[in-house]
Amino acid sequence: MKSHLPQSCPGCGEELKVRSLQCPSCSTAIEGQFDMPLLCLLSREDQSFIISFIRHSGSIKKMSRELNQSYPTVRNRLNDLIEKLHRKEKQKEGEQ
Repeated sequence: MKSHLPQSCPGCGEELKVRSLQCPSCSTAIEGQFDMPLLCLLSREDQSFIISFIRHSGSIKKMSRELNQSYPTVRNRLNDLIEKLHRKEKQKEGEQ
């Protein structure tokens, strides 16, 4: 079973920061406090939707067939994701 990167603290719900990165080949490690990439802050379901959207070259028509949902439903979901990304970008800008 694959382990997924947690998105928020299980204790308080705050956004997690990355503390270290390590190369599996040579074991070089980089330590510090790094922000999570914007797309990592989305739910796994939203990330899957975005990946599928890209695989379908941004075609809502193809996405609606794959998801067995109407074109307007897929378009609304995409609009919701765009809005989520805008909110998360603004939150990140406010933290700086």
